[in-house]
Amino acid sequence: MEYILIIISAVFVNNIVLSQFLGVCPFLGVSNKVGTAAGMSGAVTFVMAVATLVTYILQNYVLIPLGIEFMQTVTFIVVIASLVQMVEIIMKKISPSLYQALGIFLPLITTNCAVLGVAILVVSKEFTFGGEPAMLNMAQSVVFAIANAIGFGLAMILFAGLREQLDLANVPKAFKGMPIALITAGILALSFMGFAGLV
Repeated sequence: MEYILIIISAVFVNNIVLSQFLGVCPFLGVSNKVGTAAGMSGAVTFVMAVATLVTYILQNYVLIPLGIEFMQTVTFIVVIASLVQMVEIIMKKISPSLYQALGIFLPLITTNCAVLGVAILVVSKEFTFGGEPAMLNMAQSVVFAIANAIGFGLAMILFAGLREQLDLANVPKAFKGMPIALITAGILALSFMGFAGLV
């Protein structure tokens, strides 16, 4: 039951992009086409899940025992940057077209605050299960990261679909491009607020 609560909370109630406003740069930059948004979502899901697992292990078995928790942010950034390089190399071999479509935004996963934000949330936030606050264990942490990545992907793909429809719509000249995209993102965020009392 705890895992279901974690997933529903991360995907709908506390969506990483639409509720916590982390990862807005790729959300606005890579959401022109649904295919590109789906590819970016897949890359972010992989990086977020593996980065959370590695950073959880580093935090609990290296940084805390050595008393160097102050190195948390630097350590996490190095881990994320390394994983993004690995994803970039793999994507270049497996799907060159997707690699070309993502362009500059693939290296931007390194500085995507959603990935770093989830890793820091996992090791610092106390979650409430059955009325008692508790830290997430390793399995719950990975589920939390994957659920946040799914929430990120859901928001990106929905937004990309809306932007594709907006390209066909008769939008007033003053609102064409980024203004109507931002208005649409705001309305999408409002729609996700409807899940607020769910968990």
